[in-house]
Amino acid sequence: MISSARPLRRVAVFCGSALGNNPAFRAEATALGAAIAKAGLGLVYGGACRGLMGAVADAALAAGGEVIGVLPEALSGREIGHTGLTTLEFVSTMHERKARIHELSDAILALPGGYGTLDELMEAITWAQIGIHAKPCILINTLSYWNGMLAFLDTAVAAGFIDAKNRALVRVAADAAEALEMAFNRA
Repeated sequence: MISSARPLRRVAVFCGSALGNNPAFRAEATALGAAIAKAGLGLVYGGACRGLMGAVADAALAAGGEVIGVLPEALSGREIGHTGLTTLEFVSTMHERKARIHELSDAILALPGGYGTLDELMEAITWAQIGIHAKPCILINTLSYWNGMLAFLDTAVAAGFIDAKNRALVRVAADAAEALEMAFNRA
């Protein structure tokens, strides 16, 4: 497995481009963005101004943090690119977006989201499983949002499709503070 020995500098956050239907989702995204900046870390995310993505970025910026967005060119004309970021990078494809986010980050955190969030998260976990990276992959389980997926993973272990040691690649935090503590204590 590739070592991740350098100190934690930037955190990737995967999350929804929608706010969800409970204000607690936005509140946790805001708390995470502020906590990342207050910890002296940079935020790397998908580059949108909408939903939880916009909330986490705005909070990090308001707290004085570095925020790097990575947006596929196909989305640039839809007025979703966050124009107030430290850096907004454009890439050709969604695949390049995920690779660039991984390249720039030292830990992976996931807030609630939909298909895109799940895709990004599962790819990060798969890459950890096959040794492409050794970054912590941490779910922030706001309002028990991820419980269904966690139950699925347990079912996949019981059915013999995921090794128990690889199930441990997915860590779960109750909130932003706990997630950052887990990211700093990567051992």
